[in-house]
Amino acid sequence: MNKTKKRPNMYVPVSNNTGIFKHKVTGNYQANRTIQGKTTRMTFESLRQAKNWRATFNGVAKADNSKPQSATLKEVWEEMQRCHFIHLRPSTIAIWHRRYELWKSIENYSMNEITPSKVTSWVTEQVEFYKSDFYEQNSRGRAKRCNLDNELNLFTTIYNWYREHEPFEEEAQHLLNPIRKKHKKLGFIRAKPVKKLKISLEDCLKFFKHLDPLYRDLAMFQYYTASRIGETAGLQWNRVELDNGLVTIMETCYWDMSKKTFVSLNPFPKGRTPREMYITPELKDILLRRLNHKDNDSNYVFHTQGKPLNYCTIQSNYNKALRRAKLKHTGTHILRHGMAKLARRVGGGLDAVISMTGHKDFKLADHYSSLDDEFQKEVAMKISDEIQRVKQELDDDDSSVFSQSEVQNVIYLNDFRTNRGNQMVID
Repeated sequence: MNKTKKRPNMYVPVSNNTGIFKHKVTGNYQANRTIQGKTTRMTFESLRQAKNWRATFNGVAKADNSKPQSATLKEVWEEMQRCHFIHLRPSTIAIWHRRYELWKSIENYSMNEITPSKVTSWVTEQVEFYKSDFYEQNSRGRAKRCNLDNELNLFTTIYNWYREHEPFEEEAQHLLNPIRKKHKKLGFIRAKPVKKLKISLEDCLKFFKHLDPLYRDLAMFQYYTASRIGETAGLQWNRVELDNGLVTIMETCYWDMSKKTFVSLNPFPKGRTPREMYITPELKDILLRRLNHKDNDSNYVFHTQGKPLNYCTIQSNYNKALRRAKLKHTGTHILRHGMAKLARRVGGGLDAVISMTGHKDFKLADHYSSLDDEFQKEVAMKISDEIQRVKQELDDDDSSVFSQSEVQNVIYLNDFRTNRGNQMVID
C-alpha cells in the first residue's frame, strides 16, 4: 500500500551547532529552541544571528533595539480572524486559511522584520519546492501550482488590515508593505493551463442536451440568469413571483470545499446585494417544470427528494455532459462567464453585463464578458481579407503585363519569312 509522501525538509543540520539548520536553496539559517515543551523556530540570514538568538532566547520574544518591536505576523493573523472574519463568507475564510499555510514558515517574525529581502527569501524557497522533482511526482496533474500570486495578495490584505486596525495603529504607521512587483515575477513557477471559461450560446445548447432533466433545468436557469452555481442551487420558492414575472437571487448554497457537500444556506449572495431578474419565457418554462416537482417539506426550487444539491454531484453531471457534447470546457462557472459575454455582445456594453451578473465593479464585469477572442478573430479575418485583396491586385497586374508582353512578342509566320528574306537580300 502506497503511503502519502511528506514534503521534503529543505533544511539540513549545521555541524557543531545544535538546533541550527541551513536551507539548501536560500542559505538562510533556522534556529530551534524548546522551552517547557514549546518549540519556537526563527529564521536568520547569518549563522551568527541564529547562534546568538538560540543562546539568548528565553521563551519570550526579544525586542530588536534597532527597530521598535511590532506584533508578529501570527498575532496579526489571529487578531484579524477574531475581528474581521465575522464579516466574511465561510468560503472566503476557507480560501484565506489555505493561502496562509505557506506563510506559517515566517509567521513568528514581527511585522517590521518582514522586509522586502525577507519576502524575497520566502518566495525563492517556495518556488524551489514547487519546481522540485518531489512536487512534480506528487502533484495533481493539471492542478499544479503555477505562481504565488494569491499568497502575496493575501499578505497585502493582511498588511492593509493591520495598518487600519486601531490597536496596531501606532506601531504600523511607519511601516511599508514589503511586497514588491518583483516578488510576483520571482513567484512565477509555470505557465497557467489555458481554460476556456466563456462558453458560446451554441455550445451551451449542445451542453444542455446531454444533461439529465434536473441538472438541465439547473444549468439553463444558471445560464439565463448569469448566476453563480450556489445562487441557483439555493433558489427558494418564496423568491419566485410568477404573477409579477420576477425572481430574486438571494439565498445561496455553501458547500464544504474539501468534500464538496452541502453545509448551509447563506441568507445573501456573494456581494450581499440581492438582484431581481425578469422571468423570460425560457425561465418561466423551467420554473413551471420545477413546480411539478415541488416538495411540500422543502422550499428549494432545485433539489433531490427535498434535500439541497451537493456540489460534487452538480460538478460530476456538468463535466460528464460536457464530455458527451465533445466540448473542452470544464466546471460550473463557465455558464456565468458565457452569459456575461452574450449580454455584452447583445446589449452592447458593460452596463448590460452588470445588469445580468450583478457586479458592482466595471473591471470585474469586463473580465467576465471580455470579447477579446471574438475581436481578435474579427481583426485577423479583416487582415486576411486585405492580404488576399492585395495579392489579387498584384496577380492581376502581373497577368496584364504578361499579356501585353505576349502580344508584343508575337510574330506571324508570313511576316517572319518576309523579314527573314529581306535580311538575306540585304546581307
